[in-house]
Amino acid sequence: MSKADPGQVEPLPQESTPSMIASRVREAIASGQIAPGSQLGEAAYASQLGVSRGPLREGLQRLTQEGLLISIRNRGLFVIEMTPENVADMYLAREAVERTAAAQVHRLDAGSAAVDLLGITADMARAAHARDTAAFTDADIAFHRTLVDAAQSPRLHRIHETLLTETRMCIHALAATYTVPETRVGEHEAIARSFAEGDPAITDRLIVAHMQDAVERLSGTTTATGTIG
Repeated sequence: MSKADPGQVEPLPQESTPSMIASRVREAIASGQIAPGSQLGEAAYASQLGVSRGPLREGLQRLTQEGLLISIRNRGLFVIEMTPENVADMYLAREAVERTAAAQVHRLDAGSAAVDLLGITADMARAAHARDTAAFTDADIAFHRTLVDAAQSPRLHRIHETLLTETRMCIHALAATYTVPETRVGEHEAIARSFAEGDPAITDRLIVAHMQDAVERLSGTTTATGTIG
């Protein structure tokens, strides 16, 4: 019996150890397990992760290139702090990425994106009604990730993932005051419906307003409500 022709089957990707380390530490930063401003000691983290210092350094270097860690000469690596200036700059970058992604989605398949995004806004509405902060946050992040991924651009995706990590850092920092007002559901739903309507100008305007609103709400630590989108 002859062997079957394997054809054009793609090999399974194998994630490198430095990549896995970067993913693990990135998630710990996003979730607040590693606090903003914390120093990352190589010996301690190599021991905790069960890896040697070489792959650890390479993994942490990736996070430094992403801007999540900063290297201070003669002191070491530190997690960035989400100062008002950093928050404003992060949302400026998110606005640029999501506006570009939205324009591309309109050129590709706005209808399918609208269906996916409206499905997520339904999840957001249920979470808001139940006052389930964790579920609301997960749906909020999923909405913006889905929007950018619909543009089918690996580079936009990579940039956006770092920005979403910083967004989650903001949410965690404001956990004590984080709320899930149903008005935020309406903002996301309007963006989703603009894809169904096929009007790029409306989508663009809504995204700009959405990002600017988030920055304004986060401009003061004593008045911020945590309504991050």
